[in-house]
Amino acid sequence: MDLKDHIRGIPDFPKPGILFYDISTLLRHPDAWQVAMGRLAKIVRAYQPDLLAGVESRGFLLAAPLALKLGCGFIMLRKRGKLPGPTVGHDYALEYGTDRIEVQADAVTPGQRVVVVDDLLATGGTMAAGIALLRAIGAEVPAAASLIELSFLKGRERLDVAFESLVNYDS
Repeated sequence: MDLKDHIRGIPDFPKPGILFYDISTLLRHPDAWQVAMGRLAKIVRAYQPDLLAGVESRGFLLAAPLALKLGCGFIMLRKRGKLPGPTVGHDYALEYGTDRIEVQADAVTPGQRVVVVDDLLATGGTMAAGIALLRAIGAEVPAAASLIELSFLKGRERLDVAFESLVNYDS
């Protein structure tokens, strides 16, 4: 099955000049959703994770059911101020400004293997920040994965872990 057939491109969203890859069309197609989760499970299982870290917010849609399928835990990497209790954060640069990603301070036991999962890898800034944040709280991060990769933005080059995606757009 070609998963691209189930991902809709929305031009000029959220602003002019951006082509948004909408995974909601894949999520609502039961066969495509099963195939995508099966393929991601095969990729991620090889890294023997204890936990999957989903990146806010569409990464949660992939990482949570994938963690359940693999029999491991799930943790959330969220924007500033969205998690209850003590948190640890990591500030990172965007094309225009900065952002912050946070995790609950007790989300990882030092030495646990955590694979980072998101729906899409573009420039790699958020995923690289998530990897750095997880390492700061003691995680071992062997890999990251996404459903979609925009390879023309070269985000993979910003990651210092193994990275795999299911669908690649090269322009």
